[in-house]
Amino acid sequence: MTGNATFLHRNTALLSVTSIEAPVVVTSAEFDDRLGGALKRLRLSRKLLERVAGIRERRWWAPGTAFDDAAIEAGAKALASAGIEPGQVGLLINTSVTRINLEPSVAVKIHHGLGLPSSAMNFDVANACLGFVNGISLAANMIDAGQIQYAVIVNGEDAQATQEATIARLNGPDATRADFNREFATLTLGSGAAAAVLGPADAHPGSHRIVGGVSRAGSEHHELCVGGVDGMYTDHGGLLKGGLELVVDAWSEAHENGWDWRSMDRYVTHQVSTIHTDAIIDAVGLDKSRVPMTFPTWGNVGPASLPMTLAMESQTLNAGDRVLCMGVGSGLNTAMLEIAW
Repeated sequence: MTGNATFLHRNTALLSVTSIEAPVVVTSAEFDDRLGGALKRLRLSRKLLERVAGIRERRWWAPGTAFDDAAIEAGAKALASAGIEPGQVGLLINTSVTRINLEPSVAVKIHHGLGLPSSAMNFDVANACLGFVNGISLAANMIDAGQIQYAVIVNGEDAQATQEATIARLNGPDATRADFNREFATLTLGSGAAAAVLGPADAHPGSHRIVGGVSRAGSEHHELCVGGVDGMYTDHGGLLKGGLELVVDAWSEAHENGWDWRSMDRYVTHQVSTIHTDAIIDAVGLDKSRVPMTFPTWGNVGPASLPMTLAMESQTLNAGDRVLCMGVGSGLNTAMLEIAW
């Protein structure tokens, strides 16, 4: 099968990547307590989230903190870390799945909150959990083309309302084991925020060059994971099978086009669960010691998962290290992006 695209970037670098952890720790044991009656009635065991998904806890925002305020904080932190002034930014891309309104875009509030100039374009890129990687690629294309100099990619996610609604629904007298299985993935979500600043590599010696990568779509699987404000409904088996096939196809296509990713220094994957991570490691033969895992304590923070994990790993990466970002999003879509640290 012919894939979507393999691509190279000529002159774009990652200048900074930052994250904001939501402060309220919510353990899976707490979810078990809140679902205690339903678990007993449906004859389901406690600790399923820990035993099956490997998630011990996740984070929620403190009362009064909005997800887009957290994205603004992450963006400001990334700009300061990169040493770039707001007036230098030519593009802001928000990649959040979370949104309160259909319009205007989430990006407009973040653009205003960061004090970006009127000349800075701003918009949302919504592609489920793959959005942040897509945002980096899109911004890199515009920097390579000379259309802009600097871009900020941001993401903020808030899982609380969706999880509260799901717990209430599963505690209802009509909830079935099938309902629990379909909505199990909602309980694995977490809240957090991340941001990255990109700019021209030739103007920033010693920065982390965005090398390029591969993308591939499997849109025949568009009904396997469907989420909304009130909940997320997932075909776990179908999603795992379809996602693995897509990743393996993209990996093979990249290899055929000259990419050799068999001995990277770090593989930063989208954080879902133990089962999904181990399956990808086995499918393409990754060195597990080079695959950091943050989902046990953060949960699946949607598009923020990958950049949050990259921000954490950045503290231990050395100049010259090769990093492969591996994202998969509902739909299904996948992308792999190499960064030369």
